Amino acid sequence: MSATVAQLCRERQVSLEELVSRSGLESSRTAAIVEGRWTPSPDERRRIAEALGAAVEDIAWGHATPIQHLWGHGPT
Repeated sequence: MSATVAQLCRERQVSLEELVSRSGLESSRTAAIVEGRWTPSPDERRRIAEALGAAVEDIAWGHATPIQHLWGHGPT
């Protein structure tokens, strides 16, 4: 079963600052990925996975924040 980036960080005791340092990604982008507010590119996925010592395919990369419709009402 896949784990989210946030779950892996907790399990491996990797702070956001450490993940930023290991991955070489911008702090704001890394935070958005950890919080599930940004779906990372293939390169970002590779860099995060390597920083966590995990395989890309073992991480759940889905968007965790509900996506709301900008116009009109959402589904009924």
